[in-house]
Amino acid sequence: MPLHHLNALTIGVPDTKAVRGYYEDFGLVGEDDGWLSTGDGGKQLRLVPAPRRQLLHMEIGVDDPDDLGRIAGRLRRIGIAEPHVSDDSVTAVEPVTGVRVTAKVTRRLVQHPAPQAAYNQPGLTGRTEARAPGILREGRVRPRKLGHVVIGSVDQAAAQRFFVDGFGLKVSDEVRGAAAFMRCSSDHHNVLVQQAPVNFLHHTAWQVDDVDEIGRGAMAMLEGHPERHAWGLGRHFIGSNFFWYLRDPAGTFSEYYSDLDCIAEDALWSPRVWEADKALYSWGPPPPPSFVDPEDLAAHMTGAHSATG
Repeated sequence: MPLHHLNALTIGVPDTKAVRGYYEDFGLVGEDDGWLSTGDGGKQLRLVPAPRRQLLHMEIGVDDPDDLGRIAGRLRRIGIAEPHVSDDSVTAVEPVTGVRVTAKVTRRLVQHPAPQAAYNQPGLTGRTEARAPGILREGRVRPRKLGHVVIGSVDQAAAQRFFVDGFGLKVSDEVRGAAAFMRCSSDHHNVLVQQAPVNFLHHTAWQVDDVDEIGRGAMAMLEGHPERHAWGLGRHFIGSNFFWYLRDPAGTFSEYYSDLDCIAEDALWSPRVWEADKALYSWGPPPPPSFVDPEDLAAHMTGAHSATG
């Protein structure tokens, strides 16, 4: 796969200072040039002023300039007449949501594994005469990388065609008539587009080492800020990852996750179409209604048009 990871996102929010402070609490590091960085992925989130929360730009990593020409050709074949091509990138606007998407030549992300936690199981004692490492950790949790982004679209099928037939993302799984989980790396999904009554940004997801880091991170975020809690702790069905969702001041959900399915060999993975009642989670508390239908969607719809993020 010439695509290799989700490089970065630019998100518009009404109050950049408040939202930036939230993501610094979340574990991202603020840079002098305005970007927020992860431990392994570097500068991966930029916040800019906007009347309401919206995904403005997404950057995907590709291997070499030859890949750019192929992507530009694919975009033209699906009716995107004027993709912008430069020496190291190709950019096009998804017509339904208005999100600007760039494929850029970048080096592949290299992640060094965290020290392996040993778990005691029935009949298999992996840890003896030692406390579980997770309870001894101190300091702020820092996400390792940006994992995926989820957007709502008034025409999910059209947005899916743009990403798959245009940019070359691959479908890992689908929810019948509702959503597509697409990947531009070996992660199970990096972009998820779901059918919605209005175009909007639902959530971003950030990888941490393990379920202990999810719990530690979420509990630290909630200390003094119980209003940040959205949904968790739980385990998703599609993608299999552990999760805990929080809500930033603009209303966008942010997810700590770990243990996501990996698709290293496309031929060995069989995408499936799942029914909605099976797809969302394997275990955990039921999702609150505001997670499925965020409370500000009515406000989004008031000024909605076909090219809003």
